Amino acid sequence: MTNNRRAVFLDHPSLDLGDLDLSELRDSFGELLLFSDTTAQNVAERLQGIQVVISNKIPLTAETLATCPALKLILVSATGTNNIDLDAARAHGITVSNCQGYGTPSVAQHTIMLLLNLATRLQDYQRNVNAGKWQQAKQFCLLDHPIVELEGKTLGLLGHGELGSAVARLAEAFGMRVLLGAIPGRPARADRVPLDELLAQVDALTLHCPLNEHTRGFIGARELALLKPGAFVVNTARGGLIDEQALADALRSGHLGGAATDVLSVEPPVYGNPLLAGDIPRLIVTPHNAWGSREARQRIVGQLAENARGFFGGAPLRVVS
Repeated sequence: MTNNRRAVFLDHPSLDLGDLDLSELRDSFGELLLFSDTTAQNVAERLQGIQVVISNKIPLTAETLATCPALKLILVSATGTNNIDLDAARAHGITVSNCQGYGTPSVAQHTIMLLLNLATRLQDYQRNVNAGKWQQAKQFCLLDHPIVELEGKTLGLLGHGELGSAVARLAEAFGMRVLLGAIPGRPARADRVPLDELLAQVDALTLHCPLNEHTRGFIGARELALLKPGAFVVNTARGGLIDEQALADALRSGHLGGAATDVLSVEPPVYGNPLLAGDIPRLIVTPHNAWGSREARQRIVGQLAENARGFFGGAPLRVVS
């Protein structure tokens, strides 16, 4: 019976902008309470008497979980679980399930979009048009910024799971050669090029690997210097993978042809970030929205409902703890 199951979504607008169908999720519970935001001060209060909590980025600490005896299931409306004390959840017998693979088409197209923008210098030409330079030109076109064709170029992929594989397919459709790079902390494989060798060969580098103790800051000043002059760097994975100050310096020096990131080391960047300085050339920053197509967000709703049904049916899905 679902009528006795009470659930809360602590940060509902992080998923739904009013454009999603939540009926499948609502039908999984007797009651579903939606909160626009939840602070550290009121999270425990909102979980009293609740069996299921849905959260994207609201921290669920050991202290909070210890005060919620009714809680049985944590549904993460994302893949990452770094905001949840998994050890504490396990100790209290609370199952944690996440969502997986929901944003592959959205993130893959965003990655290629960023790469195309860098290659075509779209931002620079748009600024020229807005500034009236085309209107004042002595010929029919502006070619002030070098345009690069992706066909025939080499793309280095760091991370070849579902997302990396999708990006590889799209890159190959543009005629690019794809090389797979070795990632720190993982066993060596014959089909993975050692990182230093990869960096020296590629015309563009895209990141699709998780952030952990092995990968935090693993693309730093030394690694950026190994890239070919004029190479592109695109990060749609996690901000902490790249030394942000080193990336800013490499762009200012002119060594890189451009960089684009959808992620920063701290989000939102309320305390600033080296990549938000106004004097960095050939840099595109998007606000961690690569995943956020309506279709991807609706897939999350479906997976949350599946995870709830699976748990209460005795066959939990996508369990991470």
